[in-house]
This record gives sequence, C-alpha cells and structure tokens, in this order.
Amino acid sequence: MFETGKYEKIIRFLYRFFIGSTLGIILLIVAVNFNFLWLFGGMPSLYELENPKSQVASLIISEDGQEIGKYFRENRNPLEFEELPDNIVHTLISTEDARFTAHSGIDIRSMFRVVFTLGTSGGGSTISQQLAKNLFHTRSMEFGEDDPVYMGLLMKINGVKTVVAKVKEWILAIRLERRYTKQEIMAMYLNEVSFGNNAYGIQVACRTYFQKDLKDVSLTEAATLIGLLQNPSLYDPRVRPERTLERRNVVLGQLAKYEFVTEEDLPKLQAEDLNLHYRVENQNTGAAPYFREAIRQQVLSAIKELNKDRPEDQQLNLYTSGLRIYTSIDSRMQKYAEESVKEHMRAEQKLFYDHWRGRNPWVNEEMKEIKGFLKDAMKRTQRYRDLMSAYNNDEFKVWEELRRPIKMTVFTWDGDKDTTLSPMDSLNYYKRILNCGMMAMDPMNGHVKAWIGGINYKYFKFDHISQSKRQPGSTFKPFVYGAAIENEIVTPCDELVDEPVTFGEEDGLSGGTWTPQNSDGKYSYQNMKMRRAMGLSINSISAKLMKQLGPDKIAEFAHKCGIESPLHEVPSLCLGASEVSLFEQVSGYSTLANGGEKIDPILVLRITDKVGNVLREYSPPVKAAIKPETAYLMTYMLQGAVQEPGGTAEGLKRTSIVSGNEIGAKTGTTSNYSDGWFMGVTQKIVAGVWVGGDDRSIHFRSLALGQGAKMAMPAFAKFMEKVYADQSLAIEGYRKMPFIKPENFAFDFSCNGRVAVDSTAIIVP
Repeated sequence: MFETGKYEKIIRFLYRFFIGSTLGIILLIVAVNFNFLWLFGGMPSLYELENPKSQVASLIISEDGQEIGKYFRENRNPLEFEELPDNIVHTLISTEDARFTAHSGIDIRSMFRVVFTLGTSGGGSTISQQLAKNLFHTRSMEFGEDDPVYMGLLMKINGVKTVVAKVKEWILAIRLERRYTKQEIMAMYLNEVSFGNNAYGIQVACRTYFQKDLKDVSLTEAATLIGLLQNPSLYDPRVRPERTLERRNVVLGQLAKYEFVTEEDLPKLQAEDLNLHYRVENQNTGAAPYFREAIRQQVLSAIKELNKDRPEDQQLNLYTSGLRIYTSIDSRMQKYAEESVKEHMRAEQKLFYDHWRGRNPWVNEEMKEIKGFLKDAMKRTQRYRDLMSAYNNDEFKVWEELRRPIKMTVFTWDGDKDTTLSPMDSLNYYKRILNCGMMAMDPMNGHVKAWIGGINYKYFKFDHISQSKRQPGSTFKPFVYGAAIENEIVTPCDELVDEPVTFGEEDGLSGGTWTPQNSDGKYSYQNMKMRRAMGLSINSISAKLMKQLGPDKIAEFAHKCGIESPLHEVPSLCLGASEVSLFEQVSGYSTLANGGEKIDPILVLRITDKVGNVLREYSPPVKAAIKPETAYLMTYMLQGAVQEPGGTAEGLKRTSIVSGNEIGAKTGTTSNYSDGWFMGVTQKIVAGVWVGGDDRSIHFRSLALGQGAKMAMPAFAKFMEKVYADQSLAIEGYRKMPFIKPENFAFDFSCNGRVAVDSTAIIVP
C-alpha cells in the first residue's frame, strides 16, 4: 500500500506539473502576444507580416537581358518556389523539418523529442520558426533597435530575452503559416537565410560556392548548401572543408532516411568530393565593374528624387530594395571588349617591359630619367599623408615605414600574386604598368554597349572613360576638318600644300611663334586632297585649316558634336592640345556617324522595383547638331585612314573587319608618346580606345611603339572581329554595312565634278 501511495503522489505531482507548465506556457504566450504591461515588446504588424523587410540586392541588367552585377549590403537574389529544384526542396525538408507539411508552424512532437533527449537528437525549430527568426531578427539587438516598440523591459535581461524571443518565434511562425502557403514559406526561408561569406539566399550561395545557377545544382551540392544552414561559420567550406564534407554526408544520410536516396547510392554520393568553385561576389568581380560604378551615382540621384514622394516606410534603397536597373550595355559586346583589352594589353605590357629593361620608364621631354620620381609620387599618396600624421611629421620614421617589406597581393596579367614588397617597391612596380580605356556606343540610339574603364577594377579604380581627361592628339582632327567642311572652307576633294605653317601674334600668340611639325619632322611640299591629308594625319594641313577658320569655329563645331570639356581657343587646338575624355570623343564621333544628329550617350534605360513596376525611364534627347551632308562627308573622310595608301589605320586591312564594310578610323599620338588613341567608326558601332601610363611621364620612347596605331588600334580590331563573328548580334543589326547617305545628297567622290552618283556605297546582302 505504501508503495502504491508513493507512486500515486508522483503521478499527481507530474500531472499537476504538466497542467501548471502548460497553463504557464499558455499564459506566457498570451502575455507576449499582447505585450502585458509593456514587459515583452510589441510584435510585427499585419502589414509587416505581409511586407517583410528583407535586404534584397539591386540587379544590374544588360540590354540583352543578362544580369551583369549587383548593388548590395547583403548579397541576396530571391527566387520563387517554382524556381527551386527538387534536389533543394527534398534536402531542406529531410534535414531541417521532416514534418513541415504536417504542422502549422510549431511541431509539438519535435518539441517533446528535444525535451526528452535534451537536444541530442536535433533541434525543435520548424522552417516557419527559423523564417520568423531570420526575417524579424528576433535573436539579435536588431529586433529591438530597428523599432523600439519591439523592445520590452524583460528583453533587456540576458537569458530571459532568449525565452521571450523563442515565444515570439512561435507566434510569428503560426501567423506566417496563416498568411502564406507552405511553398511560399519555404521559398522565403531559402531566400532569407545566410549561407556565410556574405551569401544570403540559396541562389547567391550556389553561385558563391559552385559558380552555377541553382537550377543546375547536383544532389551532393544541394546537400552541401543545406548543410551550411546549421552553422555557416563552423561548416565554412573555404576554411573547414573537412567539417563541411562531414556535415554534407550527414545531410545525405537524412535524404536516405526519408527515401529520397537509395541505400545503394548513398555510399557513392558520400564518397564524392565537395568540388567547390568558390568566388565571393563583390564590387570588384563580375562583368563591367567600371560601368557599374559609373552608373551608381546616376541611380542614387534618381532614388533620391523618387523618395521625395514616398512614405517613410516605403523609401527606396539602392542596396536593399531589390531594384532592377536596366542598362544599355550588351553583355556580349562587353565580354568581347573585356577579352580584347586583356589580350592586347597583356602583349602591350610585355612589350613595354622589354622596351625599358634595365631602365626606369619615367622620363622628361628630353627622354632623361626624372630624379626623385618615386619619392615625389609617394608624397602625393594618402598612405604618405596618413603616416606623416601618425608619426607627427617625422619623415625619417615615415620613410623607414615605407621601405619596410610587408606581405601583399599584387596585380599581374597571370592573376593575383602573393608577394612581399615594401610600399615603395609596390609603387615602383605599379608605376610601370600601362592602363587602358575602351568605350563602344551605338551612334543611332546613343546606347553605350561596352565600357572598360581600366585593366583591372580591383587594383585600378580610376576610370579612364569618364574620370580621365587626356590630350586627344590627332583624334581631334576630324573636328578640325568637319568645321572646315561645315563652314564651306573646303570639300574632301580640295587640295592644300603640305608645307610649314607658322603662327604668331596675329593668331593670338605672344612672345614668339609656333610652327607645328609633321610626325616624321618632314614636309612633302605636295598638293594633298583633304581626305588623304586626314588619312595620313598631316599636321601641316590641320594647321592651315586652323589658320583659315580660327580656333573659335573649331571649338564651336567640336562642342556641337559632343565635346563638353573647355577647349583652349589657341592654334595648338588643331593638333588636339586641349584635354578631353574618351566618353566625349565617342560621343562626338557618334554625331558624325548619326547623320549630324547628336544623341547623348545613355547608360541607364529604366529602373523598376523588385516586382517590375517602372519607377523611372530614360531616353536621350536628340538634337540636329551639324548638317547631315557634313556628317556623311566626314564618314567618307574617316575611311581615308584605312583606304588611303600609307593611312594611319591601314593596318586594319590585315583584319577581317574591313572587307565588305565601310569603316572609318582615326589614330592619335600625343607628345612624347604619352597617349595612344584610336577611334573606330561604323554605322552601328563607334568605339574609342586610349592606352598609356597613368603618369604622362611613363611611355614608350619611339613613334614606332608609342603611336596610337600600335598602342590602341589592335584592341579595337580584336573587339570588332568578335562582334562581327557573333551571329546573334548580326541579327540585331550589328554587322558590316555602309554608312547611311542623306536623301537627295550627291557628291562627286571621284573629285572630277561636283555632282555625281556616290560610287563608294557598298551593297550588303
């Protein structure tokens, strides 16, 4: 009897404990739900549940529909449930919540299992609870700091806060289950959760660790990704591959347990390697990094304007709102431009190293080494200024620090290289590297199709398209000839004598005279037609046109075409002495190719929100800048560089891009060969290339190596060959063709008379 009474007391105690605990939990849930006495903090509203805040990356999309980059703080690219492959769905359910389809947000059976096994058999959180935790940051201070209403008095107490947060997750999980379908919850969870290494969401994680789209994921890769969810840091495959492999095999075991994998296949799957192809996405990676930075300020400005009319809780953010930024860039042309620049500049850099072997390449106008060049260059750096501040202007200590070797990674054309160099050694290394800018544009609609601001964005952030201004040399001459034709001073058939031209006080010079030399220092003293003179880039002829026109008319014509930089109205303007950007040069040449109509280059076409609502659209203004007859005659003149014997771009004939095509060109080389330019013009593509050292004192020592035809033209030729070989681009109109002639325009291109049928037109089938 005694023993029976003892057991009855134990049973009654357990029964009362169970009832009391259950009532206590219910009361706690009710108290948390209604924020009793403001102890627990508020809960997300219905609006917040239906419109949860999530940091979604804004995507940059090319005109041909390809994603070329992102702006983000948390790298996240959401997918719909229908886009999730079965491999991922089955693996997630088997590993994280086997009864996902059977419960309503809280799995009572799993909770009791956790209690009775003390957590050794796994956690009790459902996918819905984990979504609530990740979506509303219930375990972090963010949950309260983002909105003080969420932070109750008890949530400031360690330990208690965890209990309250857990209860809030239960409530939120049930509410989420009421608001969303199971499929939506699963997709939201996989889009929200972190996979480590700034990879948020399953799509980004797949790209980060395997460099593939989620639709192509294998079963073992799916197991690796889902395995990371338990603890992305602990199972980071980049630093702990053995733990990642062990965790992946546990996940594969779960798949076998729930019969998504056969017992026969399991050992073979578990024996596979991880096969990682790891690369973190950031501002330095992906296509068109210079372009992405170039449009960032434009997009930020648009967002600022849009936010003026939006409620506080609906403000747009470039890095978190999941915007879609549709651009003019063509992913194929961008790829071809990047490949072409890389191929050409790798060879050009080797040539430069060989040219200066055993000598320093920083020289003055007399080609003598500039003493103290590196030391002066270092003094202009932020590193030097920071050290001077840190060491209280003690130069001895500063230079001691600058000469101390440290471990670093440097750029090479064979990839990043880990090495040990002092900051001074590093400066010495980088000053010897040539850089490049390349831009391609469709002159008929203003769409910028390719944008290469430099050779490597990670190491060279300066953009040689929009930020850099250099002397354009002879690539400015088409504006000189164009102004002369526009003002009816000459026609392409007229002749001038190649002879010295001297400018003096009557031309605005003071304190002396100036006689421009031809590139070879010689004059032929022969009559030369305008087309041939421009094709051979004869300086004396440009000087004669300057004499007749005056610099003001030339500057005016260049500005009409698209040059926006101030132009010094002095005689040397005829040889390209005023600095301009590559962006302006491409814009100006495009006016010539577009029948005299100026269209500002356009980079962004439209911006939409994450569900596709158009927020802003862009269309470039079109302005009749110069006579269409002048523009067409200038395309004929520009072809002279390719077609005239001895033309500066005659080398293009050795490529496949000339045959069956009308293509204009102009090379440019500045004093001491500091800048090599090339401008290529077709009816559908105008492209410009600049090559040189970031410091003007770093360059080749001879015209044979330093001219634009050698330094810049090959990159253009390679690019156009790739474009013309792409049949998908040909279908879209980017193929060989003649320039479009104005209606009712007649000119005797044989130069025998003033009216004749245009004999240069090429009929392209």
